[in-house]
Amino acid sequence: MSHFAKIENDIVTQVIVAEQDFVDAQPGEWVQTSYNTRGGVHYAPNSDTPDNGVALRKNYAGIGYTYDRQRDAFIPPQPYPSWTLDEASCLWEPPVPYPNDGKIYNWDEAAQAWTPVGAAP
Repeated sequence: MSHFAKIENDIVTQVIVAEQDFVDAQPGEWVQTSYNTRGGVHYAPNSDTPDNGVALRKNYAGIGYTYDRQRDAFIPPQPYPSWTLDEASCLWEPPVPYPNDGKIYNWDEAAQAWTPVGAAP
């Protein structure tokens, strides 16, 4: 079985697990997606370890994602206006890299900065 995304006006409206024959008999446009593909890299099942699998359409499709036909890629919704699309991964990148200090942060669009979770406003 494989994963398939239903595409309406270039937006993913549904993602299912099914056999190709079943999908072929369904109305609408369905595009295969890979549960193990993130940022243009294929990962071993249930891990963060890249393997030699084929990365399919840059990212696993999700409801609300855009299907970009020219890139043949699923692109998640832009989380903030300041974030830019990384052309190689088809993922959104913040203007400031996420801190690598083991703490958890949220993006503050007004301040254009990462704020530690639990920090006073």
